[in-house]
Amino acid sequence: MPAFDTLLSGYSFFEGPRWHDGRLWLSDFYTHQVIACDLQGRVEKIADVPGQPSGLGWLPDGRLLIVSMRDRRVLRREADGQLVTHADLSNIATGHCNDMAVDAQGRAWVGNFGFDLMGGGGVQTASLARVDPDGSVHEAARDLYFPNAILPTPDGRTLIVNETLGNRLSAFDIAADGSLGPRRDWAVFGPLVQSDKLDDYIAGGKVAADGGALDAEGAVWVADAIGNRALRVAEGGRVLQEVSTGAQGTFACTLGGPDGRTLFLCVAPDFMEHHRAAAREAQIWTTRVDVPGAGF
Repeated sequence: MPAFDTLLSGYSFFEGPRWHDGRLWLSDFYTHQVIACDLQGRVEKIADVPGQPSGLGWLPDGRLLIVSMRDRRVLRREADGQLVTHADLSNIATGHCNDMAVDAQGRAWVGNFGFDLMGGGGVQTASLARVDPDGSVHEAARDLYFPNAILPTPDGRTLIVNETLGNRLSAFDIAADGSLGPRRDWAVFGPLVQSDKLDDYIAGGKVAADGGALDAEGAVWVADAIGNRALRVAEGGRVLQEVSTGAQGTFACTLGGPDGRTLFLCVAPDFMEHHRAAAREAQIWTTRVDVPGAGF
């Protein structure tokens, strides 16, 4: 294990880490809040989200978008701090909504579980939603195995999607109108599991690609939700670097800091709601890497 510094502790379960305007922005699932934190650990509460916050992103005009997981909406934070509905995803999402990316055009790309993960439902594939800047909702792709981190490339031409239960990262070409081309493999870690039982996916998973971040060399940092680690992966699937988090699970990550070379890791003992909701064991760990995040 590398040497980690602890930036934050005492929260329930962190998701959606984003470095923005000199601070780390985060959703904390079971305290239902979005926070922002500077590198000295000073925290500002940004919003309360009763529907449980997850993915975060910003429109080109600077307004914050927040995924509200349980009611399957994207919320928009107005200049006065009020939260309003930006988009209703209930016609596309077949499970809790989760991670999101907002591209330079203001399009929000949103994944969902596809099934009742915490309630023990049978595994099903999910569709990826595209929310245009006017709030209109479109099915962008279907038959994805728990689409999680969504990573538009800086040139705006490719969308990379971590499929947590698919043993893979997928990629799509983005057309000018925001429609996606056919899915292709970006990185494959193992075969697809053919089952409706979550335990089979966990047993057959080589890498459960949860949250992720794109770096300036085009590699993806992948939080491995079953491997207690983060991996730096090149297109094609070659693992360039592995960072172990020991006994702690790693569920999301991002790159940031003044030079883009700080890797922020969202860690907790596990991801199960009945363990995390009442506990306050989630932390943000940091370590330094050589290649900055994309865009720095």
